[in-house]
Amino acid sequence: MKCRNQFLIWLNWPIGAFRLDAKSLAVFKGLAKGDVKVVRGERAFLRELPAATHAIVWEFKKEWFPRAKKLRVLATPGAGRELLPSDAEMPAGVVRVNGNFHGAIMSETVVAFLFAHARGLYRAYDYQKSGELWPRGAMSPFCSLVAGTKAVILGYGKIGHAIGAKLEALGVSVTGIRRANFGDLKPELKTADWLVVALPGDTGTDNLVDASVLRCMKRSAVLVNVGRGNAVDEVALAQALRARRLAGAYLDVFRKEPLTADAPLAADDIPGLVRFPHGSAFAPEYIPFFFRQMDEEGWLK
Repeated sequence: MKCRNQFLIWLNWPIGAFRLDAKSLAVFKGLAKGDVKVVRGERAFLRELPAATHAIVWEFKKEWFPRAKKLRVLATPGAGRELLPSDAEMPAGVVRVNGNFHGAIMSETVVAFLFAHARGLYRAYDYQKSGELWPRGAMSPFCSLVAGTKAVILGYGKIGHAIGAKLEALGVSVTGIRRANFGDLKPELKTADWLVVALPGDTGTDNLVDASVLRCMKRSAVLVNVGRGNAVDEVALAQALRARRLAGAYLDVFRKEPLTADAPLAADDIPGLVRFPHGSAFAPEYIPFFFRQMDEEGWLK
């Protein structure tokens, strides 16, 4: 006879959007079939782990598996494969579950970057900071339409597809680049207005967007990276922006995080650069989205 599910949740995170709160817990309890235990620290988690059939965590060390004798499902809201032990390290009978819902949130961040750039919002703010009260005549060259432009999305998995669908709904032509058609990247970039990078940080993605790729982009084109920072050659990008070979770069991720003052893209005088602190998926709905994903995939029964 199947034992009753024992859900153990440890999602205590400094960033509010990624931390379990009362509303998110209510969503989970409305979906889960079984008993729910919430803990706030590692010691309490390890104490409760032997009874858990499902563990929902941000991170899990492989050394903890001997304690987890009843564990069947090990889940994390994060998309990164580095958050949980590798497939080779997973014990028999335990299934790992990563979040795959992020595109619904991150696609809105990408759209925000594109519209802020195309409609001149960043340029208007620059004028505002300089003390210009009414730069009406100066602004018109910096306002264009997003509809009718072309985006190349490098990394066309679940997140890339979600971004593409959102952009296509806004009248943007989308070309998705995966490993199978990577050879199309440079030719497609010659006519692209946007390069959106949504690559994971796994093997083979280091510096895929290097100086040779950046040279294929139009001077009026913009780079957006919401994947992982290792995919972009940061020195080459800083040089391209300073030389005005690109119109802008909107970056949510960096090779080394948190960003430090000695990083190639940390200077405050790089033209066209806007930095975001790895927050493209920030939203109050983040944790509930994951709980609903788990329910839809059958992990909460």
